[in-house]
Amino acid sequence: MSSLNLDDFTDLIERPDGGVRRDAEERRERQALPPGALGRLDELGEWLSAAQSAVPVRTVERPRAVLFAGDHGVAELGVSARPAGSAAALVRAVLAGESPAAVLARRQEVPVRVVDMALDCDPAELPEEVAGHRVRRGSGRIDVEDALTAEEAERAVRAGMAVADEEADSGTDLVVLGDISVGGTTPAATLIAALCGTDASVVTGRGGEAIDDLAWMRKCAAVRDALRRARPVLGDQLELLAAVGGADLAAMTGFLLQCAVRRTPVILDGVVASAAALVAQRVAFRSPDWWLAGHDSGEPAQAKALDRMALEPLLAHGVKVGEGVGALLALPLVRAAAALSAELPERKPAEADPAGVAPAADEDPSSGSDPR
Repeated sequence: MSSLNLDDFTDLIERPDGGVRRDAEERRERQALPPGALGRLDELGEWLSAAQSAVPVRTVERPRAVLFAGDHGVAELGVSARPAGSAAALVRAVLAGESPAAVLARRQEVPVRVVDMALDCDPAELPEEVAGHRVRRGSGRIDVEDALTAEEAERAVRAGMAVADEEADSGTDLVVLGDISVGGTTPAATLIAALCGTDASVVTGRGGEAIDDLAWMRKCAAVRDALRRARPVLGDQLELLAAVGGADLAAMTGFLLQCAVRRTPVILDGVVASAAALVAQRVAFRSPDWWLAGHDSGEPAQAKALDRMALEPLLAHGVKVGEGVGALLALPLVRAAAALSAELPERKPAEADPAGVAPAADEDPSSGSDPR
């Protein structure tokens, strides 16, 4: 396997078509409803039009939720309300249709794809289409050891790229990106703190299932110790993901980069997706132009990452559950914006003179001349 050079993405990723976006804005100005009356929905419709290179915009017909799954060794420190190594149970709930993400996806007729990157269970316990990309069983404890080897980090990024290609080739026209993890918010906070140059206490939140003060202090300490290991490798994003990320975060980074290459728009879910997005932005500065922030989860690290990428969340309902739920809640808003942009009629032209020619400004219409 040849060595992966992430710098290649800088040349491969282009911005959405600015000319098409201007055409979409001009079309919106011609529509019957006054510009601005739909608020941010106008902006969403124009963004999607540019991403599709289509005016009028095409409605979103084939969205897909893609959830990358993994366990993180740092959960052994008690930084999560869930037991270490229990993410497989969350995956089974999604596959059984019993999780919040599964319920929302079913109601919106959105297929859900779960990709196991580092679950701490026997891969034989899961369907082949779920476990087929697995890199390892659990990621390392980032406060004292690397999450991945260099080879595992490259394999994870390549796996994410392959999933992005599979989705683009199958006709997916918009992706809802989330994670299923236990302990995942700790490496996510570490990556964001490292890339934003902030301290552990500034980025450490209480996770999807809120932890108590003692667990929060343990989590702060873990992020602090992991940051010491992250700072020496900040110049190499693959090394950074290997040191303090995890297989799911590395795969999500590769997925986001390749989605941008394939011109596939993505709605980001919570802090884990935002951390992967921030790493991807460091790799290729144009890549965030292909993403939307689905919601504000309340995690301080997510707020830092979105601010750095200049992404404004679509919703702020305090949803903390993860698993793509917040992004799935934002999906109807994006679909509504596309439908309104595509289907609202344009204003009818002003009524003309019966001959189709208005009198000249200095012509007396009562002079007796016959304009016909």
